[in-house]
Amino acid sequence: MDYERKSTFKYALCRIAEMILILLILSMIVFALSRLCPGDPLRSWYGDGVDRMSAEQKASARESLGFEKPLPVQYGIWLKDLAHGELGLSYKYKRPVAEVIRGVLANTIVFGLTAYIMTFVLAFRIGRLSAKREGTKLDRFICKAGVISGNIPVFFLSLICILIFAVNLRILPTGGAYSYGAEGNLLDRAWHLVLPVFVIVIGHLWYYSYMVRNLLLEEMRKEYVLLLKAEGMPRTRIINKYCMKNILPPMITIMAIAVPHLLGGTYVVEMVFGYPGLGRLSFESALYKDYNMLMATTLLTGSVVVISNYLAQIIGEKIDPRMRHEEGSYE
Repeated sequence: MDYERKSTFKYALCRIAEMILILLILSMIVFALSRLCPGDPLRSWYGDGVDRMSAEQKASARESLGFEKPLPVQYGIWLKDLAHGELGLSYKYKRPVAEVIRGVLANTIVFGLTAYIMTFVLAFRIGRLSAKREGTKLDRFICKAGVISGNIPVFFLSLICILIFAVNLRILPTGGAYSYGAEGNLLDRAWHLVLPVFVIVIGHLWYYSYMVRNLLLEEMRKEYVLLLKAEGMPRTRIINKYCMKNILPPMITIMAIAVPHLLGGTYVVEMVFGYPGLGRLSFESALYKDYNMLMATTLLTGSVVVISNYLAQIIGEKIDPRMRHEEGSYE
Protein backbone atom coordinates (compact mmCIF):
# COMPACT_ATOMS: atom_id res chain seq x y z
CA MET A 1 0.00 0.00 0.00
CA ASP A 2 2.84 2.39 0.88
CA TYR A 3 4.57 1.49 -2.38
CA GLU A 4 1.41 2.28 -4.32
CA ARG A 5 1.06 5.65 -2.57
CA LYS A 6 4.68 6.53 -3.28
CA SER A 7 4.26 5.53 -6.91
CA THR A 8 1.15 7.72 -7.25
CA PHE A 9 2.92 10.64 -5.55
CA LYS A 10 5.91 10.26 -7.87
CA TYR A 11 3.59 10.10 -10.87
CA ALA A 12 1.84 13.32 -9.78
CA LEU A 13 5.16 15.11 -9.21
CA CYS A 14 6.38 14.14 -12.68
CA ARG A 15 3.16 15.43 -14.20
CA ILE A 16 3.45 18.75 -12.37
CA ALA A 17 7.11 19.07 -13.42
CA GLU A 18 6.12 18.45 -17.06
CA MET A 19 3.44 21.15 -16.90
CA ILE A 20 5.82 23.68 -15.36
CA LEU A 21 8.46 22.91 -18.00
CA ILE A 22 5.96 23.33 -20.85
CA LEU A 23 4.72 26.65 -19.46
CA LEU A 24 8.30 27.83 -18.95
CA ILE A 25 9.19 27.06 -22.57
CA LEU A 26 5.98 28.77 -23.70
CA SER A 27 6.85 31.89 -21.70
CA MET A 28 10.35 32.01 -23.23
CA ILE A 29 8.99 31.80 -26.76
CA VAL A 30 6.29 34.42 -26.20
CA PHE A 31 8.70 36.73 -24.37
CA ALA A 32 11.25 36.59 -27.20
CA LEU A 33 8.71 36.94 -30.03
CA SER A 34 6.88 39.84 -28.36
CA ARG A 35 10.08 41.86 -28.12
CA LEU A 36 11.32 41.00 -31.60
CA CYS A 37 8.07 42.10 -33.26
CA PRO A 38 8.04 45.59 -34.83
CA GLY A 39 6.48 48.42 -32.86
CA ASP A 40 7.32 50.79 -30.03
CA PRO A 41 6.20 49.80 -26.51
CA LEU A 42 6.75 53.40 -25.38
CA ARG A 43 3.63 54.38 -27.33
CA SER A 44 1.62 52.01 -25.18
CA TRP A 45 2.93 53.67 -22.02
CA TYR A 46 3.04 57.33 -23.08
CA GLY A 47 0.45 57.34 -25.86
CA ASP A 48 0.72 60.10 -28.44
CA GLY A 49 3.04 61.96 -26.08
CA VAL A 50 5.90 59.81 -27.33
CA ASP A 51 5.89 61.84 -30.58
CA ARG A 52 6.86 64.95 -28.62
CA MET A 53 9.70 63.26 -26.75
CA SER A 54 13.32 63.91 -27.69
CA ALA A 55 15.75 61.09 -28.43
CA GLU A 56 17.30 61.52 -24.97
CA GLN A 57 13.91 61.33 -23.28
CA LYS A 58 13.02 58.19 -25.22
CA ALA A 59 16.32 56.57 -24.28
CA SER A 60 15.77 57.49 -20.63
CA ALA A 61 12.23 56.12 -20.72
CA ARG A 62 13.41 52.87 -22.27
CA GLU A 63 16.07 52.51 -19.61
CA SER A 64 13.61 53.17 -16.76
CA LEU A 65 11.23 50.54 -18.17
CA GLY A 66 14.08 48.07 -18.63
CA PHE A 67 13.88 47.83 -22.44
CA GLU A 68 17.58 48.58 -22.92
CA LYS A 69 18.70 45.48 -21.06
CA PRO A 70 19.52 42.24 -22.96
CA LEU A 71 16.58 39.89 -23.56
CA PRO A 72 17.85 37.18 -21.17
CA VAL A 73 18.20 39.77 -18.40
CA GLN A 74 14.70 41.13 -19.07
CA TYR A 75 13.29 37.62 -19.00
CA GLY A 76 15.12 36.83 -15.76
CA ILE A 77 13.66 39.94 -14.10
CA TRP A 78 10.17 39.07 -15.31
CA LEU A 79 10.54 35.47 -14.08
CA LYS A 80 11.79 36.66 -10.69
CA ASP A 81 8.80 38.99 -10.33
CA LEU A 82 6.46 36.15 -11.34
CA ALA A 83 7.94 33.90 -8.66
CA HIS A 84 6.99 36.58 -6.12
CA GLY A 85 3.45 36.76 -7.49
CA GLU A 86 3.98 40.08 -9.27
CA LEU A 87 2.71 40.44 -12.84
CA GLY A 88 3.76 44.07 -13.19
CA LEU A 89 1.89 47.08 -14.52
CA SER A 90 -0.06 47.22 -17.75
CA TYR A 91 1.55 49.75 -20.09
CA LYS A 92 -1.79 50.53 -21.72
CA TYR A 93 -4.09 50.68 -18.68
CA LYS A 94 -1.52 52.00 -16.17
CA ARG A 95 -2.91 49.54 -13.62
CA PRO A 96 -1.66 46.24 -12.16
CA VAL A 97 -2.01 43.44 -14.69
CA ALA A 98 -3.79 41.17 -12.21
CA GLU A 99 -6.38 43.86 -11.53
CA VAL A 100 -7.13 44.35 -15.24
CA ILE A 101 -7.41 40.59 -15.84
CA ARG A 102 -9.75 40.15 -12.87
CA GLY A 103 -12.05 42.72 -14.44
CA VAL A 104 -12.63 40.61 -17.58
CA LEU A 105 -11.82 37.04 -16.51
CA ALA A 106 -15.34 36.28 -15.29
CA ASN A 107 -16.76 37.33 -18.68
CA THR A 108 -14.57 34.85 -20.57
CA ILE A 109 -15.20 32.05 -18.05
CA VAL A 110 -18.99 32.44 -18.32
CA PHE A 111 -18.88 32.72 -22.10
CA GLY A 112 -16.38 29.90 -22.65
CA LEU A 113 -17.90 27.43 -20.17
CA THR A 114 -21.43 28.02 -21.46
CA ALA A 115 -20.37 27.41 -25.06
CA TYR A 116 -18.23 24.39 -24.11
CA ILE A 117 -20.94 22.67 -22.06
CA MET A 118 -23.66 23.31 -24.63
CA THR A 119 -21.46 22.07 -27.47
CA PHE A 120 -20.74 18.69 -25.89
CA VAL A 121 -24.16 18.13 -24.30
CA LEU A 122 -25.73 18.58 -27.74
CA ALA A 123 -22.90 16.68 -29.47
CA PHE A 124 -23.49 13.57 -27.35
CA ARG A 125 -27.22 13.70 -28.01
CA ILE A 126 -26.97 14.32 -31.74
CA GLY A 127 -24.13 11.80 -32.17
CA ARG A 128 -26.11 9.12 -30.37
CA LEU A 129 -29.21 9.89 -32.45
CA SER A 130 -27.17 9.69 -35.65
CA ALA A 131 -25.62 6.34 -34.65
CA LYS A 132 -29.06 4.89 -33.86
CA ARG A 133 -30.26 5.93 -37.33
CA GLU A 134 -27.16 4.95 -39.29
CA GLY A 135 -27.65 5.27 -43.04
CA THR A 136 -30.85 7.35 -42.83
CA LYS A 137 -31.33 10.86 -44.24
CA LEU A 138 -30.86 12.32 -40.76
CA ASP A 139 -27.54 10.52 -40.37
CA ARG A 140 -26.30 11.71 -43.76
CA PHE A 141 -27.37 15.27 -42.97
CA ILE A 142 -25.43 15.27 -39.68
CA CYS A 143 -22.30 13.93 -41.40
CA LYS A 144 -22.45 16.56 -44.16
CA ALA A 145 -23.25 19.35 -41.72
CA GLY A 146 -20.23 18.36 -39.65
CA VAL A 147 -17.91 18.63 -42.64
CA ILE A 148 -19.34 21.99 -43.79
CA SER A 149 -19.66 23.75 -40.41
CA GLY A 150 -16.23 22.56 -39.29
CA ASN A 151 -14.64 24.47 -42.17
CA ILE A 152 -16.44 27.79 -41.66
CA PRO A 153 -14.20 30.32 -39.84
CA VAL A 154 -15.85 31.56 -36.66
CA PHE A 155 -15.12 35.21 -37.50
CA PHE A 156 -17.03 34.85 -40.78
CA LEU A 157 -19.89 33.03 -39.05
CA SER A 158 -19.96 35.81 -36.42
CA LEU A 159 -20.32 38.50 -39.07
CA ILE A 160 -23.10 36.59 -40.85
CA CYS A 161 -25.00 36.14 -37.56
CA ILE A 162 -24.62 39.83 -36.69
CA LEU A 163 -25.92 40.78 -40.14
CA ILE A 164 -28.95 38.47 -39.89
CA PHE A 165 -29.99 38.61 -36.24
CA ALA A 166 -28.73 42.03 -35.12
CA VAL A 167 -28.86 44.24 -38.23
CA ASN A 168 -31.69 42.84 -40.35
CA LEU A 169 -33.99 41.19 -37.79
CA ARG A 170 -32.90 43.39 -34.84
CA ILE A 171 -33.77 40.72 -32.29
CA LEU A 172 -30.32 40.40 -30.69
CA PRO A 173 -27.62 42.93 -29.70
CA THR A 174 -24.67 43.47 -32.01
CA GLY A 175 -22.07 43.00 -29.30
CA GLY A 176 -20.73 43.92 -25.90
CA ALA A 177 -21.40 42.23 -22.58
CA TYR A 178 -24.36 44.39 -21.50
CA SER A 179 -26.45 47.38 -22.54
CA TYR A 180 -25.47 50.88 -21.48
CA GLY A 181 -26.25 51.32 -17.80
CA ALA A 182 -27.31 47.68 -17.32
CA GLU A 183 -24.03 46.23 -16.05
CA GLY A 184 -25.66 44.55 -13.07
CA ASN A 185 -28.64 43.16 -14.99
CA LEU A 186 -28.10 39.38 -15.31
CA LEU A 187 -30.86 38.95 -17.90
CA ASP A 188 -29.33 41.67 -20.07
CA ARG A 189 -25.92 40.01 -19.81
CA ALA A 190 -27.42 36.63 -20.74
CA TRP A 191 -29.17 38.26 -23.72
CA HIS A 192 -25.83 39.61 -24.97
CA LEU A 193 -24.33 36.11 -24.68
CA VAL A 194 -26.90 34.44 -26.92
CA LEU A 195 -25.32 35.32 -30.26
CA PRO A 196 -21.64 34.72 -29.31
CA VAL A 197 -22.49 31.36 -27.71
CA PHE A 198 -24.63 30.42 -30.71
CA VAL A 199 -21.68 31.10 -33.04
CA ILE A 200 -19.27 28.93 -31.02
CA VAL A 201 -21.77 26.08 -30.67
CA ILE A 202 -22.77 26.06 -34.35
CA GLY A 203 -19.15 26.29 -35.42
CA HIS A 204 -18.14 23.17 -33.47
CA LEU A 205 -21.28 21.17 -32.69
CA TRP A 206 -21.65 19.09 -35.83
CA TYR A 207 -17.98 18.12 -35.94
CA TYR A 208 -18.02 16.70 -32.42
CA SER A 209 -21.41 15.07 -33.03
CA TYR A 210 -19.77 13.33 -35.96
CA MET A 211 -16.95 12.15 -33.67
CA VAL A 212 -19.43 10.72 -31.15
CA ARG A 213 -21.30 8.99 -33.97
CA ASN A 214 -18.15 7.35 -35.36
CA LEU A 215 -16.99 6.15 -31.94
CA LEU A 216 -20.41 4.69 -31.20
CA LEU A 217 -20.60 2.89 -34.55
CA GLU A 218 -17.11 1.46 -34.00
CA GLU A 219 -18.13 0.29 -30.53
CA MET A 220 -21.37 -1.23 -31.83
CA ARG A 221 -19.43 -3.51 -34.19
CA LYS A 222 -17.57 -5.23 -31.36
CA GLU A 223 -18.23 -8.83 -30.38
CA TYR A 224 -19.89 -8.14 -27.04
CA VAL A 225 -22.52 -6.01 -28.79
CA LEU A 226 -23.27 -8.83 -31.25
CA LEU A 227 -23.62 -11.19 -28.28
CA LEU A 228 -26.05 -8.83 -26.52
CA LYS A 229 -28.08 -8.49 -29.71
CA ALA A 230 -28.21 -12.28 -30.02
CA GLU A 231 -29.57 -12.43 -26.47
CA GLY A 232 -32.40 -10.16 -27.52
CA MET A 233 -31.34 -6.91 -25.86
CA PRO A 234 -32.75 -3.86 -27.71
CA ARG A 235 -30.30 -1.77 -29.76
CA THR A 236 -31.19 1.42 -27.90
CA ARG A 237 -30.50 -0.15 -24.51
CA ILE A 238 -27.14 -1.53 -25.69
CA ILE A 239 -26.09 1.93 -26.86
CA ASN A 240 -27.27 3.74 -23.71
CA LYS A 241 -26.05 1.20 -21.15
CA TYR A 242 -22.79 -0.10 -22.65
CA CYS A 243 -21.58 1.74 -25.75
CA MET A 244 -21.94 5.27 -24.36
CA LYS A 245 -19.95 4.31 -21.27
CA ASN A 246 -17.20 2.63 -23.30
CA ILE A 247 -16.61 5.63 -25.57
CA LEU A 248 -16.11 7.98 -22.60
CA PRO A 249 -12.30 7.59 -22.33
CA PRO A 250 -11.59 8.55 -25.98
CA MET A 251 -14.28 11.24 -25.85
CA ILE A 252 -12.68 12.78 -22.76
CA THR A 253 -9.42 12.98 -24.70
CA ILE A 254 -11.26 14.61 -27.61
CA MET A 255 -12.94 17.04 -25.22
CA ALA A 256 -9.54 17.99 -23.80
CA ILE A 257 -8.13 18.53 -27.28
CA ALA A 258 -11.20 20.67 -27.99
CA VAL A 259 -10.29 23.12 -25.21
CA PRO A 260 -7.70 25.08 -27.25
CA HIS A 261 -9.96 25.00 -30.32
CA LEU A 262 -12.99 26.30 -28.46
CA LEU A 263 -10.89 28.75 -26.46
CA GLY A 264 -9.31 30.08 -29.65
CA GLY A 265 -12.75 30.43 -31.19
CA THR A 266 -13.96 32.21 -28.06
CA TYR A 267 -11.12 34.73 -28.30
CA VAL A 268 -11.90 35.45 -31.97
CA VAL A 269 -15.63 35.83 -31.29
CA GLU A 270 -14.87 38.21 -28.41
CA MET A 271 -13.01 40.44 -30.84
CA VAL A 272 -15.78 40.42 -33.46
CA PHE A 273 -18.54 41.12 -30.92
CA GLY A 274 -16.49 43.59 -28.88
CA TYR A 275 -17.01 41.36 -25.86
CA PRO A 276 -14.80 42.44 -22.90
CA GLY A 277 -12.88 39.25 -22.17
CA LEU A 278 -9.41 37.74 -22.27
CA GLY A 279 -9.53 37.42 -26.05
CA ARG A 280 -9.89 41.12 -26.64
CA LEU A 281 -7.41 41.84 -23.87
CA SER A 282 -4.83 39.51 -25.48
CA PHE A 283 -5.30 41.13 -28.88
CA GLU A 284 -4.93 44.64 -27.47
CA SER A 285 -1.84 43.68 -25.46
CA ALA A 286 -0.16 42.35 -28.61
CA LEU A 287 -1.29 45.37 -30.66
CA TYR A 288 -0.05 47.93 -28.13
CA LYS A 289 3.10 46.01 -27.14
CA ASP A 290 1.82 45.72 -23.58
CA TYR A 291 4.41 43.09 -22.65
CA ASN A 292 3.35 42.40 -19.07
CA MET A 293 -0.29 41.95 -20.06
CA LEU A 294 0.63 39.77 -23.06
CA MET A 295 2.76 37.46 -20.92
CA ALA A 296 0.04 37.12 -18.28
CA THR A 297 -2.78 36.37 -20.74
CA THR A 298 -0.59 33.92 -22.68
CA LEU A 299 0.47 32.00 -19.59
CA LEU A 300 -3.10 31.94 -18.28
CA THR A 301 -4.38 30.57 -21.59
CA GLY A 302 -1.51 28.09 -21.85
CA SER A 303 -2.13 26.90 -18.30
CA VAL A 304 -5.79 26.17 -19.09
CA VAL A 305 -4.83 24.16 -22.17
CA VAL A 306 -2.01 22.19 -20.51
CA ILE A 307 -3.92 21.45 -17.30
CA SER A 308 -7.04 20.36 -19.18
CA ASN A 309 -5.02 17.88 -21.23
CA TYR A 310 -3.36 16.38 -18.16
CA LEU A 311 -6.66 16.19 -16.28
CA ALA A 312 -8.24 14.45 -19.26
CA GLN A 313 -5.50 11.85 -19.29
CA ILE A 314 -5.81 11.24 -15.54
CA ILE A 315 -9.62 10.93 -15.73
CA GLY A 316 -9.35 8.67 -18.75
CA GLU A 317 -6.93 6.40 -16.90
CA LYS A 318 -9.33 6.19 -13.95
CA ILE A 319 -12.19 5.19 -16.26
CA ASP A 320 -10.07 2.79 -18.30
CA PRO A 321 -6.75 1.69 -16.68
CA ARG A 322 -5.61 0.32 -20.05
CA MET A 323 -4.98 3.91 -21.16
CA ARG A 324 -2.00 4.21 -18.79
CA HIS A 325 1.25 3.67 -20.67
CA GLU A 326 4.12 1.86 -19.05
CA GLU A 327 6.28 4.94 -19.15
CA GLY A 328 3.47 7.00 -17.57
CA SER A 329 3.04 4.78 -14.52
CA TYR A 330 6.40 5.66 -12.94
CA GLU A 331 6.42 2.37 -11.12
